[in-house]
Amino acid sequence: MSEALTRSEERAAAPRPPGEGLRPIVELVDVSRIYPNGESVVRALDRVSLAIQPGEFIAIMGQSGSGKSTLMNIIGCLDRASAGTYRVDGVDVKELGPDELAELRCSAFGFVFQRYNLLPSLTAAENVAIPAIYAGMGREAREERAHALLGRLGLGERSEHRPNQLSGGQQQRVSIARALMNAAPVILADEPTGALDSRSGEEVLALLGELNAEGHTVILITHDPDVAAHARRVVRFQDGRIVSDERREDEPSRTPLPGTGPARRGGLARFVPDLAEAVRMAIASMTANLFRTALTLLGIVIGVASVITMLAVGDGGKQSVLERISQIGTNLLIVRPGAPGIRTAGDNATLLPDDAEALKTIAGIEAIAPDRSGRYTMRYGSLDYFTTVTGTTPDYLAARDWALARGVMFTPADVRAYAPVTVLGQTVAQNLFGADDPIGRYVMVKNVPYEVIGVLAPRGANAFGQDQDDVALVPLSTGFVRVFGRQFLNSITIKVTEAGDIPGVEAAITRTLTERHQAEDFQVRNTAQFLETAMETQNTLTLVLGCVAAISLLVAGIGVMNIMLVSVTERTREIGIRMATGARMSNIMLQFNTEALVVCSVGGAVGVGLGLAAALGLEGMGVTIVLSLMPPLLAFACAFLTGLVFGYLPARKAAGLDPVVALAYE
Repeated sequence: MSEALTRSEERAAAPRPPGEGLRPIVELVDVSRIYPNGESVVRALDRVSLAIQPGEFIAIMGQSGSGKSTLMNIIGCLDRASAGTYRVDGVDVKELGPDELAELRCSAFGFVFQRYNLLPSLTAAENVAIPAIYAGMGREAREERAHALLGRLGLGERSEHRPNQLSGGQQQRVSIARALMNAAPVILADEPTGALDSRSGEEVLALLGELNAEGHTVILITHDPDVAAHARRVVRFQDGRIVSDERREDEPSRTPLPGTGPARRGGLARFVPDLAEAVRMAIASMTANLFRTALTLLGIVIGVASVITMLAVGDGGKQSVLERISQIGTNLLIVRPGAPGIRTAGDNATLLPDDAEALKTIAGIEAIAPDRSGRYTMRYGSLDYFTTVTGTTPDYLAARDWALARGVMFTPADVRAYAPVTVLGQTVAQNLFGADDPIGRYVMVKNVPYEVIGVLAPRGANAFGQDQDDVALVPLSTGFVRVFGRQFLNSITIKVTEAGDIPGVEAAITRTLTERHQAEDFQVRNTAQFLETAMETQNTLTLVLGCVAAISLLVAGIGVMNIMLVSVTERTREIGIRMATGARMSNIMLQFNTEALVVCSVGGAVGVGLGLAAALGLEGMGVTIVLSLMPPLLAFACAFLTGLVFGYLPARKAAGLDPVVALAYE
């Protein structure tokens, strides 16, 4: 009885493992990890059971291939067990999805890798702060904590140095500071001294001992017995099984840290800072590969600039056509000889001057001008000029909304008297008289002299590109007798008083001429039909130009996707590091999609500027353009959508990577 009591008292007086009586922070029950290998399988772990109490310093020891690294990956939620049960602080990992595992890695584990796994493009402080980004910590708060941790580890003056500017021991200290960033209760150190000299290795091990003394649970993976000797408990592995589990009896008691780290924010409070960080990381990635970024931007810039320039030219063409048609007159009806839908060549005698007189009785007509035209040589002195001679009536100017630059128009009396007078267009006047005033001079047409009594105001080209100023007007009666010979018309131009009266007047014209001719051997067209035809043509041209520009933007989008896929491959290890430090799938998706969006947005902005500059340059060269707000907005929106659509596949590929495979990628 007394001997039993004595043994009980000895056990009570002996030091106990830290956390005894508490729930294990890490607990594995019959855990196996099996990999297929051809027709057979490899058992990296074989029914392993292990419980680690809060506050322990445990070494998992074994030779290469013994299964210790696989065990670390499962403990750190980087990999899943094929069989068995694994709990972290009482939570069954088997029930957790990818994002929940990322939450657990963010809050419960801090990783210290043999090869440090620092991102070369970031400073020491930025590397340390990575876990806090995914924990939702504000930028100022995490920068302050990162610098504080580096200062504690003796790297305060090196916080703005990049990894290639640090020694191996310093890089490992940065890695330890990163593991401490989220106050994770468990530190997983995988061969932390494997790449260090003996002195640096001792410093790292001493640091891990200090962290354990502060309450961190330290799990050390090693093959070196001297390294394992720093732990209070050593578990030896061989062929995927535990062969021994030894605990030092002199382990002091200590207060373990709480079982979970900081809780992450959710909803919009999480998304907004995550997006801001994704944009910042995207800009950093772009500046780190400036030449490749410039080449990627080039395609987007050309595509967006093409869209803006092409649409500006197309809209300019439509406006030019509209202006030219409006010069003809807006409320006009044009009667031409020949049955509807049939194009006639040469003279057609179905339309006569008496038809024009008959149409004057229709209500709603403001002016009516019959005309007959032909191409003839006009001579002044020793100068000859081949132009269009048009015989018409004084109402021609009113019907066509055409003014005189100087002089007068011939009168009805001139028409009745067959007067040999003419009114010249600007082109004819300049070619025959140059800077001289032609009024009162005489020109010859078919050896008959005509007095120049007026000069028309300049009109420019019509909707079909023909020079309207290349014309000479003569009285219709004079033209029939002295120029054309036969007395029939090429057309009758009718100006309707009100635009709303056009359909009624057109119907009356058709009815009157059909009764007179006993057949519909004429065509009545209005300027709206001319406008519609011209606008359809211009719209088709603009559509073609827009399609060409859109194709270039599509090709640029494919280039962006290709570059992003290459970037995912190049940065596979970075993705693994971010996942190990708590990045969720949505974080990785957001990061890479944001990079594509930033590239396309920057390219879109530059393309908008270049497109506007190109359009203005074309305007300076005499091309009619129309700039409006919609094409730049449309082009930029297309560039943005290009980044969103073509960045999705690379982003999804990145987010779907296995953390273990990504970390092992060379």
